[in-house]
Amino acid sequence: MTDQPWHDPSADPAERAAALLAAMTLEEKVAQLGSAWPGNEEINGNVAPMQDVFARGSVSFEHRRRHGLGHLTRVFGTAPVDVADGTARVVKLQRDIVDNTRLRVPAIVHEECLTGFTTYGATVYPSPLAWAATFDAELVETMATAIGADLRRVGVHQGLSPVLDVVRDHRWGRVEETLGEDPYLVGVLASAYVRGLQSKGVIATLKHFAGYAASRAARNHAPVSIGPRELRDVVLPPFEMAVREAGAGSVMNSYVDLDGVPAAADTSLLTGVLRDEWGFEGTVVSDYWAIAFLATMHRVADGAAEAGALALEAGLDVELPDTLCYGDELVELVRRGEVDEALVDRAALRVLRQKAELGLLDADWTPESDVDPSVELDAAENRVLARRLAERSVVLLANDGTLPLRPQARRLALVGPCADDPLAFLGCYSYPNHVLPRYPELDLGLDVPSLSQALRSQLPDAEITTLEGCGVNDDDRSRFAEAVAAAREADVCLAVVGDRAGMFGEGTSGEGCDAPDLRLPGVQDELLSALLDTGVPVVIVVVSGRPYALGSHADRAAAVVQAFLPGEEGGAALASILSGETAPSGRLPVQVPRHPGGQPATYLHPPLGGNSQGISNLDPTPAFPFGHGLSYTTFDYSGLTLSADDIATDGSLDVTVDVRNSGERAGSEVVQLYLDDVQAQVTRPLRQLVGFARVDLAPGQAARVTFTVHADRTSFTGRDLRRIVEPGRIDVHVGRSVADLPCSGSFRLSGPLREVGADRVLTTPVTVTTTE
Repeated sequence: MTDQPWHDPSADPAERAAALLAAMTLEEKVAQLGSAWPGNEEINGNVAPMQDVFARGSVSFEHRRRHGLGHLTRVFGTAPVDVADGTARVVKLQRDIVDNTRLRVPAIVHEECLTGFTTYGATVYPSPLAWAATFDAELVETMATAIGADLRRVGVHQGLSPVLDVVRDHRWGRVEETLGEDPYLVGVLASAYVRGLQSKGVIATLKHFAGYAASRAARNHAPVSIGPRELRDVVLPPFEMAVREAGAGSVMNSYVDLDGVPAAADTSLLTGVLRDEWGFEGTVVSDYWAIAFLATMHRVADGAAEAGALALEAGLDVELPDTLCYGDELVELVRRGEVDEALVDRAALRVLRQKAELGLLDADWTPESDVDPSVELDAAENRVLARRLAERSVVLLANDGTLPLRPQARRLALVGPCADDPLAFLGCYSYPNHVLPRYPELDLGLDVPSLSQALRSQLPDAEITTLEGCGVNDDDRSRFAEAVAAAREADVCLAVVGDRAGMFGEGTSGEGCDAPDLRLPGVQDELLSALLDTGVPVVIVVVSGRPYALGSHADRAAAVVQAFLPGEEGGAALASILSGETAPSGRLPVQVPRHPGGQPATYLHPPLGGNSQGISNLDPTPAFPFGHGLSYTTFDYSGLTLSADDIATDGSLDVTVDVRNSGERAGSEVVQLYLDDVQAQVTRPLRQLVGFARVDLAPGQAARVTFTVHADRTSFTGRDLRRIVEPGRIDVHVGRSVADLPCSGSFRLSGPLREVGADRVLTTPVTVTTTE
């Protein structure tokens, strides 16, 4: 690189970006807003919606980068490459850009990293829904730090994760990608992920802004009919937390429209809320093809150029994954005066500032210096971390004492479509399920033991008969009889049912794999009935990307275990918990319905959303509530105290409770704090999570848990759509789940009604002190 003011790493990144922008032609500035996906046109099958349609008109990479380039798309994640070949390809592409453009500005390389680095042979961590089940922000941050380290060492600068969509209907295919149905849990864990990823110099991308998971009938890309109050109080808070508390560097728009306005063209959302209210200074990037969708799917633009103009004006800075709308036609609109060049400058400046912050503009940067071909993407320490996450994510829903498996249970029937399938543990954005189905000649690229393999290793003296019984999503009942016969001969039957994640209808969970109801896919429900009819103790193990309604099966089973796609170490984690080596400690981040037609439903509902006590014949009470999870030990709660009975509407108080492990073995309890606004000017949830703490306790050990609750944590969007803290009584509940709250109290908010803004307190600090 030449000696220019933007090459000085000691200078302020904003000043470096401004100097570089001033040296650019219009074509060079617009080029920074675009991207290229080399090799995309050769892909057989989709890894993005309508990829086959948009790839047909792709121009050459040389044409894309002739004036420079903003982003390089999925160099590692598109087709299988090892680390040496992948880093060599990154170097080649970056070298092509810097050697053949006037200002020699490299591109930002981005990749997917939802369950780890989405590339061949990289560690597949548990799905985000499984992270949420850990209720462990520290562990999630540690995982994201490891992911970020792997990404950065191979020349990747931006990761398209985490997903902050709050689940509103569990039929939606992408539930597995979310952090559950509670905005506070989503915000806390997503912020932890952002901090971890960005600590290694990789920009985190918040998805999908906003309302994606609230689509009608839970259909992918469907319209969203949502009121401004639900948007402000449920959908937006996690994004605000990740922007304000964690400093997220990028945000990706949602595909949907909100009350008729597509998010990609929503100025009030992308500029008004995100930047003017929250002070966001990073980049807004489009979800793949989302700008083109303004013309083709939303029909609010007449062609690619107009779509680009709408998105640019709204505040969308970078078009991904390829340049269809931010290219030559946009340049012409600017030259004709139909698009203000200041809009181009605004977006380009944001991109260039990030390139300065990433070190891409430094005088000593080279494509070769940006990569390390020796990195091991599934290192032993990664697998240890994946195992820890998986173990802490498994939820024991019910247990009559059959678990942990007793030594005398020597004959085990392991039955079900997920019993001996390693892919059952992996999410839709894991490389083996996301890309490898198009390459059947390749192995998984890493070791993923099935539950059958892991259980045989865990219990070498047991006689284990493994039978599939049926497929995940077919109507073949021909193998039922063999499975039932094996169950009759066993001491315990482990029925392993659930999902196979995939993309766009190729799975039962994942992007574009929405469900008509919450029955188990295929004939798995009938298989469970046949196994339970044997009278042999049946442990139902659900390995899935969403909660499924088990109905009376849960009542008849000896135990029920839920694992939300627990990753490459999922088999070992489940085997450890079933055998009793590890005590289960996961908690439900989504409630489990009793009836398959009980959706849409989350625990966040006012009185009218719950049991109507005879007003309706339908009872939406779940089989297992949000926050629920058992252990192999017990925990007692006592001594709830509030530091004040009355606080000002801008004050705070401490809520303290004692928790004791009253059982005979070590375990982890997730202490949960809920508030209930007894009377408000608008309807409010009966309970809402405002704090939680994971507490590890030895037998007989106790801990004192103190939550510091600011009055801002009671705020909501009032009748006039202002966010307010309203005087009145607030009930406090602490316990094991939203439906099991042994400790209660109340306090009063006094003083004037208070309006709060983007400087309000978003989190509830918690301290844990071991008392014995």
